[in-house]
Amino acid sequence: MTIEIKRSTKPIDYKESINFLEDRVSKLINGKSKELIWILEHPHVYTAGTSYNENELLDKSIKLIKTSRGGKITYHGPGQIICYFVLNLNNRKKDIRKLVSILETTIIQTLKEFKIESFNDKKNIGIWVKNKNELQKVAAIGVKVKKWIAYHGFSINIDNDLKYYKKIKPCGLESNKIINLNVIKKNNYNNLKIKIIKNLIINLKK
Repeated sequence: MTIEIKRSTKPIDYKESINFLEDRVSKLINGKSKELIWILEHPHVYTAGTSYNENELLDKSIKLIKTSRGGKITYHGPGQIICYFVLNLNNRKKDIRKLVSILETTIIQTLKEFKIESFNDKKNIGIWVKNKNELQKVAAIGVKVKKWIAYHGFSINIDNDLKYYKKIKPCGLESNKIINLNVIKKNNYNNLKIKIIKNLIINLKK
């Protein structure tokens, strides 16, 4: 299993990144490219998945980008880590549920290395924490599959400005249901990207 690891140090435009992913999917389908794990951040952007509703957009002045990933409306911006991937499920028993489980496990394991307990929720996809007796979402997952090539990925809120969520119902939720790691626990999260990559590769090999 050969996976290219790509890490971008500067924020990448959302449309540019999706065009890159979709081109990579086509190349992988035709056997002309390796699988990919790509860590990056986006400038401020609101995106809508295939199951979003218009009433989730509270501020109608927002420029919304519609995308092919699963899920509802969400926000990306500085202080949030994005992990995109292009993975061949033909080599992984064509098991989408197992892939989602691998993503969830990877995030949970990584946060545990920073002494943050988190968990998944079968009814509300993503990763959650219990903060001051309230359940809040710290990571979102969105996956698209084309000819058994899985792409898009997940995001983890590190120290992003949570006020941007007030303009939408993120993932169909109230904005106060979204949290970042810095609110949960003050820490140095600089090496979280490295740990995410390491854990994801290990879990993909299982």
